[in-house]
Amino acid sequence: MGWHKKGYFNFGGQGPLSQQTLNAIVQGYEQIQDWGPFGTSVNAWLQQERAKTRQTIAEEVGTASETITLTENVTVGCNIALWGLPWQTGDHILLTDCEHPGIIAAVQEIAHRCGVTYSTCPIRETLNEGDPTTVIQQHLQNNTKLAVLSHLLWNTGQVLPLKAITRVCHQYNVKVLVDAAQSVGSLPLDLPDTEVDFYAFTGHKWLCGPAGVGGLYISPETFEAIRPTFIGWRGLNLNEQGKPISYKDTGERFEIATSAYPQYMGLTSAIAQHQQWGIAAERYRKICELSGMLWERLCSLKGLTCLRTSPPEAGLVSFQLENMAHKPFVKDLEKEGFLLRTLADPDCIRACVHYFTTLEEIEALVKTIKEKL
Repeated sequence: MGWHKKGYFNFGGQGPLSQQTLNAIVQGYEQIQDWGPFGTSVNAWLQQERAKTRQTIAEEVGTASETITLTENVTVGCNIALWGLPWQTGDHILLTDCEHPGIIAAVQEIAHRCGVTYSTCPIRETLNEGDPTTVIQQHLQNNTKLAVLSHLLWNTGQVLPLKAITRVCHQYNVKVLVDAAQSVGSLPLDLPDTEVDFYAFTGHKWLCGPAGVGGLYISPETFEAIRPTFIGWRGLNLNEQGKPISYKDTGERFEIATSAYPQYMGLTSAIAQHQQWGIAAERYRKICELSGMLWERLCSLKGLTCLRTSPPEAGLVSFQLENMAHKPFVKDLEKEGFLLRTLADPDCIRACVHYFTTLEEIEALVKTIKEKL
């Protein structure tokens, strides 16, 4: 694959597909066309493949398949939860100051339509010292109904203590929606143990699956608290005449209609490959080992400062240049075959290290950065 010829450090943006995953997608499309894209046999097979993908995802995040809704990406999952809650005028939503613009915009639109207020709390300042749980607790209001936060912050790489935060929020009857764009596929997860209400994630980043397939976990205790906003046949129970009679009582309730099902097969294949290498905890330890090496080497360079003052908690390593603009620097690195990205808030460069990143790739990246400083 072409990305193997590059120093790829953009897993937090999109993970590359392995040849095996790509083959699974192509074979899925070929099988559909061989049987005919619509018919009794192919439809039964696609239903089995959807169930297989849902079960594979559930095993990766430590939950039952019934709690998983198949979505297109993180933003869709967050919107299912955001628009499904019964908002009333005067309700309040709390966000952290490290959330993705797509989620912020959705909250702003809810505020506009429903008379809801929202505010942000300063989580970024707890990167190197401070207690994010306390910060969130201090910013809850009497009318707060939902806290929106990321498990693994996409800009600084901080891992928030999700279970502690969730427990504090629940003490105030506040539900918790998690943007899990960076955590699924990198952190070992047991979602029921976190006690979180909603956990929205994607398969195209750290899981290295195809774009267009993600998921939403809804805790059993919270499931009936939201209602579908977009509605389609996949979420419905039908009578003998094909008329809708009720919603399904599993995560399928929030699924809509026809999807690019071979993409599901690609994600199933990608997750299986990760699990063949090792369990999630083993992969996470390797990610931290390698990101620690990158962080240590970057910290030794003059003219460069890492955002973290201690080794990374995951595979994201963000840093700033003291005397050079970030965007031209990243473009120059890409010309040299190293793919990183810039972030706007805070203004920094982010490198992402996976468990299969090699030490040689890390050393080559650091050497090239040093030469350009």
